[in-house]
Amino acid sequence: MALFGKTTKNSYLGVDLGAGGIKIVELMNEKGRARLVTYGFSDRAYDAMNTNIADTTKDTAALLKKICTQAKTSSTKAIAGLPVAQVFSSIITVQANNRPELKEAIQAKAKKLIPVPIEEMILDSKILDKIPEGNKPFPKELKNIRVLITGAPKNVVKKYIEIFKIAGIELLSLETEAFALIRSLVGKDPSSIMIIDFGSVRTNLSVIEKGIPFLNRSINMGGLTVTKTISQSLGLGMSDADQMKHDVSALTRIAPGGELPKLLDNILQPIVNEIKYSINMYAGQRESEGTTVEKIILTGGSSLLPNLSDYFTKLLNISTYLGDPWARVIYPVELKPVLDEIGPRFAVAVGLAMRDIG
Repeated sequence: MALFGKTTKNSYLGVDLGAGGIKIVELMNEKGRARLVTYGFSDRAYDAMNTNIADTTKDTAALLKKICTQAKTSSTKAIAGLPVAQVFSSIITVQANNRPELKEAIQAKAKKLIPVPIEEMILDSKILDKIPEGNKPFPKELKNIRVLITGAPKNVVKKYIEIFKIAGIELLSLETEAFALIRSLVGKDPSSIMIIDFGSVRTNLSVIEKGIPFLNRSINMGGLTVTKTISQSLGLGMSDADQMKHDVSALTRIAPGGELPKLLDNILQPIVNEIKYSINMYAGQRESEGTTVEKIILTGGSSLLPNLSDYFTKLLNISTYLGDPWARVIYPVELKPVLDEIGPRFAVAVGLAMRDIG
């Protein structure tokens, strides 16, 4: 397996092992375009969502195999996503005169920043500035070199390898959810964009600039919190509350004037505070270049809450849109209504499967 590496075959499985369940998407490379082959998913019980699905390797592997069988997947090669909360990611600035020195400088800086022994991590780095090829010395004016470093704990990677081995699927590579979302929702857009991913248990925020995640944050609040609030406020069972959350027309009926229901407005406040903090942090980091967040893309199951994009647009004065992970995928037109409905939940899986297409 090549961690953060490249794959070479024609058909790929994108596998998202999320707190809310497993999502898989199979895409085929058709002349550089991604074509949908099949997809499948399985939801987890509400009381299981606060546990890590990767911890129960045998059960998760059996469920993954079952989903693939039901979806009639043809590929046995997969790319899986690592949750933002379990991955260390940071952009560092180092100084070096050549590539060997650069490698040493990256390792030394990472060792100081990563909160656990570096020996317990699998580290990957991406040079963001243009540097000379081969062993040529760097020009004197290239004093500060920006590098994106990403680290995954070895014990987490080991669990993923075990799950796919038991399921009989070859795990070609692992990558962070942030890069998968960039691929499925941002594409080649060079703008400074914030992606807000409303997961079942956590909400992840990523600020993307020219296709690079400059800032990643995660808050322990997600769709499960919304479901519980609807359940308690309206006296509904969890299943009925979850159904209402996904039923835009039902929620709109309790939202006078088409506004976001007040009960949800109160829940979203901690997320709104984190969004504002992250936007200000990013603007402060990029102050010398006058860069700030230009637009916001929403994804994840709870991104379908009624008028949520309008809510953020007005509140933050930043244009906000619901992401469409299928926008760069070829699929039968008759599937559009279904794919539009499930799209926000499949953005990570789609982005993973697109990794080496196009």
